[in-house]
Amino acid sequence: MTAGRPGPDVGPEGPEAQGAHGADGAFVAAVDGLADPLNDPLPGGHASPWFRADNIPAAEPAYEDGRGPGYAPRQGPQQPQGAPSEWYDPAGYQRDWYGPQEPSARMAPAASPFPAAPAEERAPVPDLPAEPRTEVIARIPAGPAPEPAAEYAPGPAPEPAPEPPSGGRAERRRAAKRGGRRRPGPVADRPAPAAAPMSRVEARRAARAAKDSPAVVASRVVGEVFISLGVLMLLFVTYQLWWTNIRAEQLAGKETSRIQDEWANGDRKPGVFAPGQGFAIMHIPKLDVVAPIAEGIDKEKVLDRGMIGHYGEGSLKTAMPSDKQGNFAVAGHRNTHGEPFRYINKLSPGDPIVVETRDAYYTYEMASILPQTSPSNISVIEPVPVGSGFEGPGKYLTLTTCTPEFTSTYRLIVWGKMVDERPRSEGKPDALVG
Repeated sequence: MTAGRPGPDVGPEGPEAQGAHGADGAFVAAVDGLADPLNDPLPGGHASPWFRADNIPAAEPAYEDGRGPGYAPRQGPQQPQGAPSEWYDPAGYQRDWYGPQEPSARMAPAASPFPAAPAEERAPVPDLPAEPRTEVIARIPAGPAPEPAAEYAPGPAPEPAPEPPSGGRAERRRAAKRGGRRRPGPVADRPAPAAAPMSRVEARRAARAAKDSPAVVASRVVGEVFISLGVLMLLFVTYQLWWTNIRAEQLAGKETSRIQDEWANGDRKPGVFAPGQGFAIMHIPKLDVVAPIAEGIDKEKVLDRGMIGHYGEGSLKTAMPSDKQGNFAVAGHRNTHGEPFRYINKLSPGDPIVVETRDAYYTYEMASILPQTSPSNISVIEPVPVGSGFEGPGKYLTLTTCTPEFTSTYRLIVWGKMVDERPRSEGKPDALVG
C-alpha cells in the first residue's frame, strides 16, 4: 500500500509533525531503524560471511529515549564511529580460505582500515561450533598436490542407444516393425547411406572410365596365354619324366609275367613271332634290369610300353639267340617309358648280359662300346658289326639306344659276345644265381 499524500495540515510545521515521535528528527531515526530485506542476516547467522563473534564491541548503555551518547540525527548513509558496520576480520578470512599457515611476506594479511585494540585488551577467541550455512566455501590446502588415485578399471561398456533407421524406405519400414531397433552387429556391417544418384552423363563417363584400355586387355590376354603355356609345359614334363615310367613299368611287368606263365604251361612253340609279341626276357645284373623282349621296334606297340624291341623286320632283320651264328640286335629307350637302357653306357667289358628264352639261357659278355653314331648307321647291326672289333662270324649281341639323354640326335651302341648257352633244364647260369 502506498502512503497518501500529506494534506495541507501535514508538513514540517503542521499539527501532525509532532505525532507519535514527538521531537524533531524522530521520524527520520525511526525510518533508519527499519530492517532492510537485502541486508537481513541469515537465520542464526550474520549478513557477512566473515563475521566474527569475538570482534563485537561491548554494547554501550542506552538512554531512556534510545539514544546513545554519540547520537546525532542521521543525515543520509553514514558509517558508525569507532567500529565498521560488518565486523571484518582479515586473519579469520585468511584462515578460512587457506588454513593455518606460517606467516610470510607473500601471505601477510592486509592492514585493517580500523584501529585495533591494545594487546592487553584482546580476549582469546574461543573455538565456536560451526554454524549451519547455505553457502559453500572452497578450501585450497597448502602444501604439495595430492598424488593421483589408482587407475580406474572400467567395467563392461554400456550398450549403445539404438540409432535411428537409415537407408531406403524398406529399411525404415523394417526398423519400424522392430520397434525402432536395428539388428545387433558391428558398425562395419551396417549399410552405408546410399549415395546420390548420378546423372546420365556422369554414369556414361564412369562406365567408360571403368573399362580397360585395349593395351591393358592385350597385355592381360598375353599374360594368360603365357601362364597357360607354362602350366601345360609343366604338366607335359611331369607326364614324360614321371608318369610314363610308372605306366611303362606296369605294362612291362605284366608282359613278363604273361611270358613266364606261357612257358610254365607249355602253350608256346618255337617259331616266328608276331610284331609286338613278347618271346624272351633280358637280364642285366649290373644295372638291375629285367625287361621283356618283343618282336619289332615299333615305338607305340613295343618301346613305349617299356619293352625291348628286336630288329626282325625287313632290311633290319637280325638273327635270334638260338641261331648257329649271327648278330642278335635289340633297341630300347634310354629316357622315359620305362627307360630299360638308361645306364648301358656304364657297362664295362666282361659284364654279363643274359637272354632268357623258353628253352635256354644265353649269356653274353660286354665287349665294346660306341658312344655316338648316326641313326642311319645300320652297319652296327650287321652279322659282323662294323666298329665292334669282331673279325669273323659268331654269335653276337648289339644294344642300341638314343644319346645324349632326353634327345634322339645320335645312337649309343654296346656290343657283346656269347660265352655260354645253358638249357633251362640245367638251371640258371652263374650270372643270375650270384
